[in-house]
Amino acid sequence: MDIISIVSGIAIGLILGGGVIFFLVKKTIEKGNKSIIDEAKAEAKVIKERKVIEAKEKFLQLKSDHEKDVNNRNQKINQAEQRVKHKETKLNSKLGEINKAEKASQELSGKLEKQIKHNQSKQVELEKSLGTAVSRLESIAGLSADDAKKELLEVLEGDTKNNAARLMQDIIEDAKINANKEAQRIVIQSIQRTATEHAIENSVSVFNIDSDDVKGRIIGREGRNIRAIEAATGVEIVVDDTPEAIILSCFDPVRREIARLSLHQLVTDGRIHPARIEDVVKKTTKHIEEEIVEVGRRTAIDLGIHNLHPQLIKMVGRMKYRSSYGQNLLQHSREVANLCATMAAELGLNAKLAKRAGLLHDIGKVPEDEPEVPHAILGMKLAEKYNEHPEVINAIGAHHDEIEMTSLLSPIVQVCDAISGARPGARREVVESYIQRLKDLEELALNHEGVTKAYAIQAGRELRVLVESEKVDDKMAGEISFGISQKIQAEMTYPGQVRVTVIRETRAVNIAK
Repeated sequence: MDIISIVSGIAIGLILGGGVIFFLVKKTIEKGNKSIIDEAKAEAKVIKERKVIEAKEKFLQLKSDHEKDVNNRNQKINQAEQRVKHKETKLNSKLGEINKAEKASQELSGKLEKQIKHNQSKQVELEKSLGTAVSRLESIAGLSADDAKKELLEVLEGDTKNNAARLMQDIIEDAKINANKEAQRIVIQSIQRTATEHAIENSVSVFNIDSDDVKGRIIGREGRNIRAIEAATGVEIVVDDTPEAIILSCFDPVRREIARLSLHQLVTDGRIHPARIEDVVKKTTKHIEEEIVEVGRRTAIDLGIHNLHPQLIKMVGRMKYRSSYGQNLLQHSREVANLCATMAAELGLNAKLAKRAGLLHDIGKVPEDEPEVPHAILGMKLAEKYNEHPEVINAIGAHHDEIEMTSLLSPIVQVCDAISGARPGARREVVESYIQRLKDLEELALNHEGVTKAYAIQAGRELRVLVESEKVDDKMAGEISFGISQKIQAEMTYPGQVRVTVIRETRAVNIAK
């Protein structure tokens, strides 16, 4: 066999083999696809049946829920119908009652009309009878009815006036007898019930030191330390020959206290130089301000006074560093507040309001700027500014008679202020200087032409001047009063106000023989 035959045979064999293989592979693939399709159809059928079942179940569930909703709505509708029927029944019953009431009222109105007509006829008959009787009485008495009434009223009026006058006189006499006793009882009881110290702590303006060597350290080189202290505190430091003492001079008691505490801390620490002085004064000032607020707040709490304005609380705290004639102003105000509360309670007045007025009556003495107006007027303006009660405002302004008293609390505050200041040991004042001031007031008035006598009263707060009526007329009396007041302002130093009252008395005397 040649090579071509062999190759041809092999090619034919390969072609025949490939065809057989292709045929066999095709048959195998067709059988596999058929089995896959059958399986898919079976699975789809199962899924379809399951979905149909689920849809039926869901339909049944929705149907059941719908039936429940319908039943609930029907039940609510039935309940509403029952309520409507019940209300309708009530309305029908009320309507029946109203109809019955209308019928009864109509019957009653008919009866009333008949009764009114009957009464009117009776009244006409009575008026006729009364007229006949009056005419008979007038003919018998010889007087008309009006004249008789007039005479009777005049007699009754005279008797009533006499009885009223006697009763008024008896009441006045009884009041005079009992008023003083009752007033004394209330004042004494108020004083007894208010516990207080016999001597009040005075303000301090002297700084004590252990030895005179400290004075040199306070003065410093070429006086730089003392100048720094005076510049930082606003207080004049007086270092003289007084042993173991330095005088602190300042019109403001708070500044004086800041200077005293600063000096104490500097001397205790030992480091005294301008930078240290400024630092200590700043810390002391802050501490004093905080202490002032705390003292005011604690005072208000102790006295049971609430809703005080923060500025008023601060002013109450500043009273601790202020004195009046040597009497500590805060202790004085606390004492006046307690006295006012006790006295107001005895008189049946508002004790809390009286205590508030007593505490605040001297706040005009502690303003930071201290304007040239009486402290009572200034305190009244401050209380009015911070919305205090009108009775409290009037009591503050009137406790030295600067304004008219319009409340019952005002005289109570005035009396309690006098009680607190007049206690033995409460205030210290040089008697000689006090007497000399009164004499100066009287002599100043006596120097005016036409003045016969002059009396200083009310502790020097009022000057009463008597003039000759023959030489001084009413116009000149006013001029004398004005001139004396201006001269007092220009030449004298005095606390508060001085009222000048000029009295011109005219007497007409005749003798019957």
